[in-house]
Amino acid sequence: MIFFDSTPVLARLALFVASGAGLGLCSSHSFAAPLLGYVMVVQMTPAVCMLDNQKSKKRKCLEGYSLNIAGLLPETAESECKTSASAVLSPLQARVVARVMPDENARIQLWQTIGGCVPMNASQYFRTVINYAERLKVPSELTSPENRTMHITNLRLQFLRLNPSLPSNAIKFNCAAVNGTSILTEVKLCYKPNGQYKQCSAAVEMNCPSSFTIKGSY
Repeated sequence: MIFFDSTPVLARLALFVASGAGLGLCSSHSFAAPLLGYVMVVQMTPAVCMLDNQKSKKRKCLEGYSLNIAGLLPETAESECKTSASAVLSPLQARVVARVMPDENARIQLWQTIGGCVPMNASQYFRTVINYAERLKVPSELTSPENRTMHITNLRLQFLRLNPSLPSNAIKFNCAAVNGTSILTEVKLCYKPNGQYKQCSAAVEMNCPSSFTIKGSY
C-alpha cells in the first residue's frame, strides 16, 4: 500500500490511459498545431477501483495504491494523437517507470494514444511524467485509510500550501456520484509546455460540488 504526505510524489505512482476528452489531442509528429501545455491527471485509486470492476483487476487496485497518475495529456487544437513510434524503454528506465506505472500494457497504450502530440520520444516523455510527479506534494487527506468528507476550498488550499508555485486556477477536481454521494475521482493539474504551472483552460473539466467524499485507502 502506498501513502503520500508532504514529501514529493514519486514511488509507486501508477499510470493509466485517459480518454483525453476535451483536451484536444493531436496526430503525428508534424506538430502543425502548437502545443499549449499539458494536463496531468492524478487519479484517486480506491475510488476508481470501487467504481469500475474492470479496473479493480489492475495491479494498482490489487496492490492497494492510494493514488496513480492517469496521464500527462498534451493540449493542442488537433484531434488525433496516435503514434506508431516505439514505446520500448531501456531495462533500467523500464524498472523506474514500473514504479510509477505497474501495468506495462497501460504504459504502451498511453504512449500510442498521445505520443504523436508530444515533441519527445517515449523515453523522454515518461521521464517528464516522473519529473512532474516528483514535484507534486499531495495532502495527507488523499491517502488516509479512512473515508473523509472535505470541502473543495479546503482541499485546494492544502494543495496550494504544499506547492507554493501552484496557482489556485491551475488545479481542478472531478467527482463521481455514488448513491447520492459525490466521491473524488481525479485531481487535474495544468502546465505550460516548459513544465511551469498555468491556469487550466475552460476545456479541462471540473464537476465536483462544494463538498465531497475522499474514499479511504485499503
